Amino acid sequence: MNRTLTRSLRSAIVGLSLLAAFPACAQEAQETNPRAALTSALVAACRKNDAAFARYLTAENAEAFRALPDDQRRAVMGRFVLLGEPGRPLISDDTQGRTVVRCETPSISGEIRIGTPRTRENLAFVPVDVVDVRTTEFGMVREGGGWRILSLGLLLVNIAELSKQWAAQELQSREEDAIRLLQFLADRIRTYREAFGRLPEGLAQLGPPPGNEGVSPDAAKLVDEELAAGAKGGYKFRYRILPAAPEGGDAAFEVAASPAEYGKTGKRSFFLDSSGRLRGADKQGAVATAADPILEVVKRYLEPKP
Repeated sequence: MNRTLTRSLRSAIVGLSLLAAFPACAQEAQETNPRAALTSALVAACRKNDAAFARYLTAENAEAFRALPDDQRRAVMGRFVLLGEPGRPLISDDTQGRTVVRCETPSISGEIRIGTPRTRENLAFVPVDVVDVRTTEFGMVREGGGWRILSLGLLLVNIAELSKQWAAQELQSREEDAIRLLQFLADRIRTYREAFGRLPEGLAQLGPPPGNEGVSPDAAKLVDEELAAGAKGGYKFRYRILPAAPEGGDAAFEVAASPAEYGKTGKRSFFLDSSGRLRGADKQGAVATAADPILEVVKRYLEPKP
């Protein structure tokens, strides 16, 4: 599961009801019913309630989960509901008798349908349909008087190892997004030059105009406010006009992206010149330059995530 899948989570359900709190009888059901336990775990993951979520992990995984930094605990919970930000959970039943967990965030919503478990003594396998994404199965094990998450699909849940893998995947995704934004930014700079006959003096001139004012060389409305301010998606962006060449011709420029928090929002820094040649390296957070190795260009900025 990766972070891009979250954009496609869409579906409508019938009879939604807000899950405010479980009464005592529901809490008891959680201890004896694997579907109710999984429902509670997903509700906690939607809310990013790490204390509640840990109750539905095996003892070893719960210990490893509690030892993670706050951001990594939130990232782990986000993987279970495929939504990175805290949401509002709602539960209902569909016409097939499945429990429906819907997680609503300000930007996107996701829906998970939980089927009837297959139970064998202390093990249970719960079919789950993540709407518009995939169908999978959670393995549950009875431990300490209740049901705990054991596996996801064919993968045994090992929080310590999975958190490392997921963190690495998230880092790579952020780096790829930074490259796309860098390509997008360079294209917007070229567009500015075509429109106004010169390069912008700074990124701020590419941004939106204040209020209802029209487009102008000082506010070209080519990028959003974040990118115009030089920071987006965990990266900082730098733009520089190069001195004119002695033989004349169009002025050249270069753009660079470096992690806002090295090791957390990214490791590699990137550099793009006027010709579109991409360079980059792990610079320990420093700005990349024309002296860094040439990189193979990833997908163009078809979706720059503005």
